[in-house]
Amino acid sequence: MSRPGRRADAVENRARIVAAARAVIATSGEVKLNAIAKQADVGQGTLYRHFPTREDLLVEVYRGDVDELVAAAPDLLDRYPPIEALSHWFDRVAQYARIKRGVFAAVEAGVWQQLSAHSIGPIGDAVTTLLAAGQADGTIRDDVDARDVILLIGYLTRLSDDEWDSRARHLLGVVLDGLRATGEV
Repeated sequence: MSRPGRRADAVENRARIVAAARAVIATSGEVKLNAIAKQADVGQGTLYRHFPTREDLLVEVYRGDVDELVAAAPDLLDRYPPIEALSHWFDRVAQYARIKRGVFAAVEAGVWQQLSAHSIGPIGDAVTTLLAAGQADGTIRDDVDARDVILLIGYLTRLSDDEWDSRARHLLGVVLDGLRATGEV
């Protein structure tokens, strides 16, 4: 989407940057801005003028894909019978899911790196302490570690504000039940 007053070349550069980012996300485990700028055939300064942070770019890719996916449904229904339109839409959903996974992985990796020194270590230590105590008294499964728990509770970052109260504690209870040693209630 172009903003009012933007030069045509700026709009084109922005579109090329987003397209290059989408391609890099779809084909690579790492999202490096210099690779995106090179693929878009723009300089790093141009990339940063449009997207001051990596997250800004990733959010733009994600939003664009959501918009395209939503817009595709009525278009496909205009061209195909409903079941066939749905089949084509599912093909697009698969493409979208791949990009979404890449965007989320890249954003999470960036956030993970920034926060790990401040929180992950101490949180992991606290979880290890709790698990060790439960494992010592036989109430916690022996085959779990702090990383398992941190991965399991990662769902909390996916909860929206309006579902937090109804799901957060309930799902933590489900995770807790899964950590219990066999026969513990």
